[in-house]
Amino acid sequence: MKEPYEKPIIKKVQVGLMNKFGPSYGRHVRSEIDGVPISDLVARFGSPLFVFSERRLREKYRTIHQAFATRYPNVHFSWSYKTNYLDAICAILHQEGETAEVVSELEYQKARRLGVPGSEIIFNGPYKPLSALKVAAEEGAIINIDHFDEIYDLEEVAKGLGQPIKVGLRLNMDTGISPQWTRFGFNLESGQALDAVKRLVSGGHLILHGLHCHLGTFILEPRAYGRAIAKMVEFAYQVEDDFDLKIEYLDIGGGLPSLNRLKGIYLSPDVAVPPLEDFAEAICDTLLSRLRPNDFPTLILETGRAIVDEAGFLITTVHASKRLPDGTRAYVVDAGVNVLFTAFWYNFRLELEEDVPGPLEPCILYGPLCMNIDVVADQAHLPPLPRGSRLIISPVGAYNVTQWMQFIRPRPAVVLIDKEGHPHLIREAEDLEDIVARERLPEHLRLQKE
Repeated sequence: MKEPYEKPIIKKVQVGLMNKFGPSYGRHVRSEIDGVPISDLVARFGSPLFVFSERRLREKYRTIHQAFATRYPNVHFSWSYKTNYLDAICAILHQEGETAEVVSELEYQKARRLGVPGSEIIFNGPYKPLSALKVAAEEGAIINIDHFDEIYDLEEVAKGLGQPIKVGLRLNMDTGISPQWTRFGFNLESGQALDAVKRLVSGGHLILHGLHCHLGTFILEPRAYGRAIAKMVEFAYQVEDDFDLKIEYLDIGGGLPSLNRLKGIYLSPDVAVPPLEDFAEAICDTLLSRLRPNDFPTLILETGRAIVDEAGFLITTVHASKRLPDGTRAYVVDAGVNVLFTAFWYNFRLELEEDVPGPLEPCILYGPLCMNIDVVADQAHLPPLPRGSRLIISPVGAYNVTQWMQFIRPRPAVVLIDKEGHPHLIREAEDLEDIVARERLPEHLRLQKE
């Protein structure tokens, strides 16, 4: 069979030169995930395909937990459902000892459905319907208040229950990083947080017993967490002394980074992302230095991305290749931003299923969607890939299977490889029936069948 003809082009490509950002060229091959060949996974479950490693997930959790538990005697982790709420992923982390942190009624119901008691759920977020608050209060969940209207709602719930409700207060503050997440909770520096405490105490129906703070996402500055916990401790003692309350927990939220590469950062994640031990030291050392003698409130962490991101892979297959007008090589793959939403923010690691001969050249990976924004990778350096070549994209374990969309194409299957190296289907691939199951066609719009 004759090789297809392609008109030659001349495009300057600088390969192997020194640069201040370090090497950006390399050939990476991954033929298996946890001992299971990529070819076997695709043959059995199709492409594209999300694959999660149970071994990596458990090891990462234990590493992070140990980093904090060896530095502070009263540490508790609560799994961030919005990061990845697949039943199998949540179940693994609950087995490891994490409770559930949710930010919506949907996530609360998902945790309860999985078997998590309400008393082991932390309920955060700016939108908690009155009905959801009532259920959470009845079941003994930790409810962190986000705004003044929520104080009023919870007072109504407490009146209906005929007893006071223990609550937490979400704070936002200046920790020296930008942008500040001032949308959520009560601002500390402006006095708004203290006003919230006064309003809460004066109502007589709510008992403040905890403080919550979440700085943002993918935070690369450990000292910001140190500043946050210092301010939380100072505020906690002010509240205790002025209002005769006892703050039982300090919830520092999540936001810890994974070993992913943010767009705009050219250094390798191994260099650009601080070790998790740096975050543990900044939080725990600061906490211990500011607490009063024999006072050890529970330190709660809602770490999500840093635990699950590196346990997730996406297998995708090259469908076609083309040359763009400027000579850039482009590939069309079967996974797009509909299932890889975080492609808008990260330059992922790209690995080939098998080594492909030929020189590396700059290229773009487009997904299958009929949308110009469907760019999976715009700074890839790959050899000439034949049709049917498979790429493995990582880390993709965080947020993609909660933010993915049913848009143009159905969502793919998700597989978990257990600790013994056995693959399990943990979410079936969608088909047309899944998409139309909730639709209803009025009788007068039905097409006449011949």
